Amino acid sequence: MELKTVQIDNPELLNFILGHSHFIKTVEDLYEAIVTTVPGAKFGIAFCEASDVCLVRHAGTDDELVALAQKNALNLSAGHSFIIFMRDMFPINILNTVKNVPEVCRIFCATANPVEVIIAETAQGRGILGVVDGFASKGIEADADITTRKSFLRTIGYKM
Repeated sequence: MELKTVQIDNPELLNFILGHSHFIKTVEDLYEAIVTTVPGAKFGIAFCEASDVCLVRHAGTDDELVALAQKNALNLSAGHSFIIFMRDMFPINILNTVKNVPEVCRIFCATANPVEVIIAETAQGRGILGVVDGFASKGIEADADITTRKSFLRTIGYKM
């Protein structure tokens, strides 16, 4: 077995969700779940099929995001993993919907941070062991940091 890291290519620092599923219909079910949760959603999904012809399956409403998802899924080539890139929305808008799709097994991350995916590669194939999402903590927030956090959440409309 060989351990590798694969950097998620995300030049615009878009939000994305990386997860694991178990069935070829994942792409269609995720597509339907997202468009019924966020009308007009702009996203691209790619799914690494882990049996039969082992293709990267894909769908979405934005060709650029579909291409970005395809590129990253192929770089990962980890059995039954999926990645969803989104624009003009946040993971919080669709995360519970995605988690409730029956074939979704787990979510590794939902972020716009730089991400490194830790991959195990064997003679059989590749699997995701985990992710490094962003950077290490630098300290404990102070009162000024709390004020900044609360202000930010109100500025983007997530708190009153």
